[in-house]
Amino acid sequence: MPAKHRIFTTPFADVYPHYIAKAEKKGRTKAEVDAIIRWLTGYTQPKLESQLDKQTDFETFFQEAPQMNPARTLIQGTVCGVRVEEVEDPTMREIRCLDKLVDELAKGKAMEKILRA
Repeated sequence: MPAKHRIFTTPFADVYPHYIAKAEKKGRTKAEVDAIIRWLTGYTQPKLESQLDKQTDFETFFQEAPQMNPARTLIQGTVCGVRVEEVEDPTMREIRCLDKLVDELAKGKAMEKILRA
């Protein structure tokens, strides 16, 4: 059995500031990043902040997500040279979906399009 990718054991709180920085560098906000995360995972803002405070790793963060959004299957395209829809590992696919959504935010896409509304 292959070893897990190290991102699975990385605390979500360690990467979260990078999502915020990427968005803010392009004129977007922390609130928009949080909205994307809540849309994808079903976390409320207090529960999201609790996960950050607990230093929950990525794998646990997605396993404990209250309700993964069914519309996440509409997320397609490449992020970091990887096609999101071709990622086989379910947890890695969720991570790549989040990466893709933050990437779309940083590229100026409208929130309603990012959230597949």
